[in-house]
Formats: sequence, C-alpha cells, structure tokens
Amino acid sequence: MHPIKGRPLLRWVAERIATEAPEFPLWFAVDDEILRACVVEAGFKAILTSPAHQSGTDRIAEANRTVGADFVINVQADEPLVTGAQIRALADLLASGAPMATLGTPFKRAADFANPNQVKVVLAAEARRALFFSRAPIPYPRDRKGVVDDAWVAANPCFKHLGLYGYRADLLQKFASLPPGKLEQIERLEQLRVLENGYEIACGITADPTIGVDTPEDAVLFEQWIG
Repeated sequence: MHPIKGRPLLRWVAERIATEAPEFPLWFAVDDEILRACVVEAGFKAILTSPAHQSGTDRIAEANRTVGADFVINVQADEPLVTGAQIRALADLLASGAPMATLGTPFKRAADFANPNQVKVVLAAEARRALFFSRAPIPYPRDRKGVVDDAWVAANPCFKHLGLYGYRADLLQKFASLPPGKLEQIERLEQLRVLENGYEIACGITADPTIGVDTPEDAVLFEQWIG
C-alpha cells in the first residue's frame, strides 16, 4: 500500500499487468481486506486468503483452489515494471513441460550483487535450470576474496532473481502440502522449498529493465524511473 505518486504500489502493479499482458486472466490473492479493496475498487478481481500462510506461493495455492487454473503465473506485488515478454516467457516455460518456472536477469552493478534484498540465482550450464537461490553474493569469487567491481559482475554468471513465478497446478498444490524447508527458513526464500524437495525450477533470462520494490530506497528509484 506504499503510495507512489498518490497511488498504492499494488495498484501500479495491477495496472501494469493488465496493460502488458491483457490476454491472461488476472486475479489477486491477498490476505487483508484493505488489499482486496485496493484492487477491487480499481476493477480487478481478488480472492481473500488466510493470513497464516508461510509464503506467497502457499497463498497462490489456496487461491487457485477457487480459480482452478491448470497453469498459474505469479507476479509479486513488488514488481511494478513487469513486462508482457516476461510473463509470456514464463508461460512458454510451463508449456514446454516445466513444473515450475522463474526468471533471472544479469547483474550490472557490484553494489546490487552485494545487496541481500536482491536475490541471486545460480544456473545450470544450459541456463535453463536453477541450481540455487541465495541472498548472499553467489558465485563467490574466492580468488578475489569476495571483492568485485562492476566489470567483474558484468563479465561473470551473476544473475538477479526476479519475483516472478510460473507453476503447474499439480506442483502448486504439492508445494502447499510440504512443510517449510530448512534452507527456505534460513534464507526466507520460498522457492528453496521446491529445490529442497527434489523438484526442478526452469529459469529463463530476461534483459528487460526491472526494479523490485522491497525497501523505501527502491520506492524512490521507481518513482524516479516513472518521472
């Protein structure tokens, strides 16, 4: 509900999705009446879910028991610059058979790579499968004792994970039946529950610009971006 130029951030995300990917049915899974009213008053559909969920994916799983979709794409409410190309990339990964999919984008700045609020994803050699997610700067440059600059980050496989997910309905419900994983609880990253239980996460790469709004400083950057 953080206001950006007089509108809640959630409303910015809702309107962005509707504009960028109008071909997809759009629902919002929320855990508070204030959030539900925010999107419903703007003409969007919302499902009020339990406030007790451990993660957003658990909340999406509950909502999909009402919607009944075979495939679900989850755009988190801190991604106001999501693009239609990114949403369609997730849909393509699911259509190719992936049980779950997400996206990464190359880091360009060492400061962002070091920021624990900007999650890192390490990819398999073919760059279509996530090996691990962490808030720590991985891969760790041992020979440089962890000290890197912008040029090193840009020249190496350093990828930022975006708050975008795609799920097949069966995996989504399986996820909700699993207890939170130990790594998930340490890092506070729900996608680790999937890897800890032996499932694969397909990961595409996008170069589209993005600002994940996780902090007041991020909100300032987004406000500057929209002018």
